[in-house]
Amino acid sequence: MASAHRRTGARDVWLPIPPDEIDGLPEGFRYRHWDAGPNWPADPAECVFYAVPYMKGAEVCLRPLPLMRRVEAVQTLTAGIEHMLPGLSSMPSGVELCNARGLHDASTAELALTLTLAALRDIPGFVRGQDAEEWRAGFQPALADRSVLIVGYGSIGSAIEDRLTPFECARVTRLARTARDTVRGPVHPLSELSALLPDADVVILATPLTEETRGLVGRDFLARMKDGALLVNVARGAIVDTAALLAESASGRLRAALDVTDPEPLPAGHPLWHAPGVLITPHVGGPSSAFLPRAKRLLRDQLTLFAAGEPLRNVVATAGGEGCG
Repeated sequence: MASAHRRTGARDVWLPIPPDEIDGLPEGFRYRHWDAGPNWPADPAECVFYAVPYMKGAEVCLRPLPLMRRVEAVQTLTAGIEHMLPGLSSMPSGVELCNARGLHDASTAELALTLTLAALRDIPGFVRGQDAEEWRAGFQPALADRSVLIVGYGSIGSAIEDRLTPFECARVTRLARTARDTVRGPVHPLSELSALLPDADVVILATPLTEETRGLVGRDFLARMKDGALLVNVARGAIVDTAALLAESASGRLRAALDVTDPEPLPAGHPLWHAPGVLITPHVGGPSSAFLPRAKRLLRDQLTLFAAGEPLRNVVATAGGEGCG
């Protein structure tokens, strides 16, 4: 890692969480609190480590970067970093962009399971029945004995399988960009997706948004899913072709549970709001009580490495170099 903060005297660290709320931050830096407000907390040119505000939108998060001429590391609090990639060209060469791998595993996996169970057991229908004071009894599909395909088997995908294990699924199949072996079994490559889809009762999307995965769930993908299957998306909205999903839901052949949508936020009047068999939550996979303690720990650990001149974790792209794709 470069050591510009030692050479130039610049040593500001911008944090979206008040620094006095994070125990164990290393000494030797001036900690500045900025959570996307209209005014800078200090001169951006003195910032050497920029922790990006959480869930504030790409335009706001990218705004200070052209002024951060001495920045060495940019740390997101999201697993996905697509909103920050346009800023690489305005960063000094060698700046490391780090994601928050591991930060949202528990919370997002928990929501993936919640959406799966709620959609299978028709919890939305029961809530509407309660609102109408109607006793809507009947049989509903269980997660037990179902086959589940996890598309995107990183740390979040693995955490989802952790939570599926007690539910007596018939089979959990793992799929990622490249094949590998795990203690639970093989991870199949993305090239095998078409062959795996027809056997899945539940397909859970947990893959990053890249050029390869943008629009991955289109007409052909959905057509290969079995009748009555459930699509769960806790990844990014743009992975799913909304028009294609609307066509399938209108036919009643497939159901979906979506924490993310395209467009997002989903505007009033959009047909997805009232699509039959579609359950929507407003991108709440990460924002939960599990977020703050894990975010503080991530920032403390990364800054401790940064202060010691040690390699940072979760580096996914480097300005002037190659990104992670």
